[in-house]
Formats: sequence, structure tokens, C-alpha cells
Amino acid sequence: MAIAEYIGLETINGPFVLVEGVQGAGYGELTDVIGPDGKVRKGRVVVLDERATLVQVFSGTGDLVPESTRVRFLGKELSMTLDPAILGRTFTGLGEPRDGCGPVYGRVTRNVNGQPINPMARAYPRDFIHTGISSIDVLTTLIRGQKLPIFSGNGLPHNALAVQIATQSRLVGAENFAVVFAGIGIKHDDAAFFSRELSDKGHTDKIVTFLNLADDPVIERIATPRFALTAAEYLAFDLGLHVLVILTDMTNYCEALRELGVAVGEVPSRKGYPGYLYSDLASLYERAGVLREGKGSVTQLPILTMPNDDITHPIPDLTGFITEGQIVLSRELDAKGIYPPIDVLASLSRLMKDGIGKGFTREDHPNLSSQLFASVSRVQEVRALASVVGSDELGKQDKASLAFGELFENQFLSQGTGEDRDIGFSLDKGWEILSVLPREQLTRISTEEARKYLAQK
Repeated sequence: MAIAEYIGLETINGPFVLVEGVQGAGYGELTDVIGPDGKVRKGRVVVLDERATLVQVFSGTGDLVPESTRVRFLGKELSMTLDPAILGRTFTGLGEPRDGCGPVYGRVTRNVNGQPINPMARAYPRDFIHTGISSIDVLTTLIRGQKLPIFSGNGLPHNALAVQIATQSRLVGAENFAVVFAGIGIKHDDAAFFSRELSDKGHTDKIVTFLNLADDPVIERIATPRFALTAAEYLAFDLGLHVLVILTDMTNYCEALRELGVAVGEVPSRKGYPGYLYSDLASLYERAGVLREGKGSVTQLPILTMPNDDITHPIPDLTGFITEGQIVLSRELDAKGIYPPIDVLASLSRLMKDGIGKGFTREDHPNLSSQLFASVSRVQEVRALASVVGSDELGKQDKASLAFGELFENQFLSQGTGEDRDIGFSLDKGWEILSVLPREQLTRISTEEARKYLAQK
């Protein structure tokens, strides 16, 4: 039931309308904005004042006439109706059906802003999530309950990587796994690509998709990740599923925050972004986790494009402070035709040590990953030296490092967009390419491990 309805607007400014004399409204309250044509647009209260109330209109303010527009205050916040039937469905950024299959009927309705999780109720994130991508599974392992962003750039294949992870991911030994995929401010061709690929690969019954397009109202981008995370929390903590949430592109979300902040007259901070960007991003990222008494979990894999490939830009910079590591895509590797072009030396999974090894993947995983990191780091040093003195002037060990570097990029890093590698295969491939190095360079593995896994040399 509406608590009040007001006729007439004081002003219309971009996506905002100003209503005077409102009594009893609350911050974040949902509204219906009804134009002269009778069309109902959803909105929410963003500024409260004794004299006037500012309302953000989700579907834009085009065709609204100040004198005859009505604003109905609904006395509730933005929410989503939930049911197990949301699996396999596609929604808009505002949680409305996009697949032509009708609305969702369910008994559960949740505020999309979520509920804070008591830190004492959280369990420490552990357990390996399989992605089928060697460089992630072996070197920057994704852990159940973790938030691990992908830092990309314009023109890099993060969309293909997002689809591959969405369709290949699983929790080893568990069937109750689902994916929530949210496209934020994406182009029409990207939306068509996501819809086609997710459908063609036959995993739609385990995926919930939210698609917010670039030409949709800016305010809708603010709501899209919140709807996606609300659906994920329902699947995880009500139905007991282990849910992986993929959010792409978080840069579009932050740009929408900046645009709306400027429109409402907020004082800008770094590069024009609002001063609350950190806390706003944290309110999304911290909705990942594992509950001690719960059967499900929420794992986040947000994807963002770094403006001008600048990793110190406020968006990746603040994201790195909140999350537990990052996966960085390399433009140099992409130019070589390597997919996925993951820069392993710039990438990191801070929770990796608690989800690999005996009981999770394989007992040789920790030492193997450490040795691969050390060997790749030496490759960079040798390549820099070779660019000065020439490869012919290098010693035997340095030439072995160059050979290792080529094998690492072409056989370990590089794989097909539909290639799903088992963790055992990826680990064995790591040992295989390490076998080209002399034993004295393998300082991160024991003699026993070297004898066991390098016997083929």
C-alpha cells in the first residue's frame, strides 16, 4: 500500500525529480513515478530535506511533465522476489524478466541491499574451486568464499574468460554449485555474446543471468550488482548452494556512481569519483563469504577494465584493498596470441595457501606453484639481459630459462576458450615444463619431489 501520493514536481534534473512537502518518507524508499501517459517508472529516495525530497528515477525522466507527474511513495525499499525457479532465468538490471518467461512467483522477498553478516558467523574461506584454467587453478587459485577480481583493459578478452569460468567452474566433489552472472553497462553485442555462449554450452539450468545494457538508464547500473548478489545469497544461504558470482564490468558501475554523484551535486574525490567509493564497493564485495552454520557459500569474481591500463587508478586500487588478491590480464601476452593472457607475476590469490595441497588439490601443488613463480620471474630477468647482450651470449642456464619461458607461455598459459583442464593435468603440465631446467635452478622443491615428478627428464 502506498503511504502517500503527490502530484507535481518542483524540478526535473537528469535522472532526478524534486518533490516538495513530502511527509514521512525514508532514505532509500521505493517510489512509483507516473507520467502523463500513465507509464509507471520505479525510483528511490536519495536525499531527504525538510522542504523537498530528491528521487532517482530508474527508467529515466524523458516525457515527464512537472505539473502533472505523480510520485507515489511505497513505504518499502527496492526488493526482489525469489524462488528456486530463478535458476536458468535471465533478468534485467532491475530484476525484471528478460527472457519472456513471465514473472517469478515466490514467497520470499528480499531487500536488494542485503543484510550485514556478523563477522563471528563467518567461516574462514577454504576449498578449491575448479575453473579449468591452468594459470588460475595452479598459480592464482580461486577459493570458496573468496572475492578475487580480474583486472583487464579495453580490447582484452575478459568477456571470453568470464564465460569460460562461468561454464567450467565447479566445486570438486559437490553437485550443489551454481553461477550468478551479471553484465553491468555492457554493449548489445556483448549481451548477445553472453546469452549465446551461456546457452550453447548447456549450463543455463545452473546459471542466473542479469543483463544491464549500456543504453539502459545509468541509475539501473547501481542496482544490477545488488540484485545479482541478492539472488546469490538466496541460492547460497536458503537453498544451500555454493554460488560463484561474476560481475562484469565494475568500471561501468563506478562510472555510474561518479555520474550520479556529479548530478546530485556531491563533492568529488580522486579523479571525480565520490568520496564514498571505497565503502560503496566494500558493501558489494563483502557480501561474499562462508557461514559457520550454513551449507552454502558465495564466491565473487568481479571483472573491471582499468582505465588506460592504470592499475593505480582509483577503481582497481580500491578494489585491491578490499579483495583478496587479483588476476591481471596482460596486453603484451594478448599481442602474442596467448589466451588467457594472465600476467602471473602481477597476479595473486591471498587465500590460495588455505585451499590447495593435501586434502584439497594434490600434495605437490604448493611447492610446484612456488617453483613456477620463481622460474617465471627468472625468465623476465634473462629476457631483459638477452635484449642487451643478445641470446647467443647467454650461458647454458640462462638459455634453459628462455626455453622454459617459451614452453610456459605456449603450453601452460595458453589454452583454448573451451578447454577445460583437470587440476591433475595442469599440475602434471607444470612439472613437464620444469623438466627443461637444470636441477640446481629448482630451489623451491625437495629432492624427493624432484626425483618423483621429474623422472621423465
